[in-house]
Amino acid sequence: MPLDSSIYTLSALRLDGRRWNELRRIHGQMSTQASADGSSYFEMGNTKVICTVNGPQESRRTGMRDQSGEAKIEVEIGIAGFSGVDRKKRSRTDKRIQELCHTLQSTFAHTLFTHLYPHSTIALTLQILSQDGSLLATCLNAATLALIDAGIPMSDYIAACTVGSTAGLVDREEDSDPVLDVNGLEENELPFLTVGSTGDDGVHCLVMESRCQVGRLEAMFSVGLDGCRQIRGILDGCVKSHGRKVLEGKVS
Repeated sequence: MPLDSSIYTLSALRLDGRRWNELRRIHGQMSTQASADGSSYFEMGNTKVICTVNGPQESRRTGMRDQSGEAKIEVEIGIAGFSGVDRKKRSRTDKRIQELCHTLQSTFAHTLFTHLYPHSTIALTLQILSQDGSLLATCLNAATLALIDAGIPMSDYIAACTVGSTAGLVDREEDSDPVLDVNGLEENELPFLTVGSTGDDGVHCLVMESRCQVGRLEAMFSVGLDGCRQIRGILDGCVKSHGRKVLEGKVS
């Protein structure tokens, strides 16, 4: 698909006013649903996700007992019909939803201490309220906050962001920089990848959802890791802010 230079203005800024290495407005909250063991609300620009966590709880399946000695992670994603331009109603069997569920499940399977809860289930439910790019990254960040709110031990935060490549939009290859935290318009025009990492830059999620030249990947990956570090700081701020509110509530 040919790339459209319309996502850049003449001043080399993106159409939403950001430079290539700037994040959109990011906002996160914890304990947004009283009925769940853990919950969160997370925004990356105009992409908005609610996540709830139930468990660990004893598995309801009455068949053969799980012999792995670890908790099973179940992920369910619902996409609101009004969340994007496409009003198509998506079922649980939709390929896109299944891919998102599998990615979330496999990412947190390597981060949560599931061995502490044998024969149990940890259920993550995500509701996508609005879509404007970086959907997988937003889901990963929302799930991280909800799991922390549920008190489930994990090795570290999973912080995620999406990076696009602008190579081909400018005359010279050396002038083309990866762009951080792509929005919906940029995702339609650019090759992009999503990186999910922990504080030690350990990569637990790396998903490329479009075709891209191999030579561009190193720069995209580097910018993605830097974005994850920035988002980790934001997640850490959300956790600390919530902790202060909890302590103030107990004191009062």
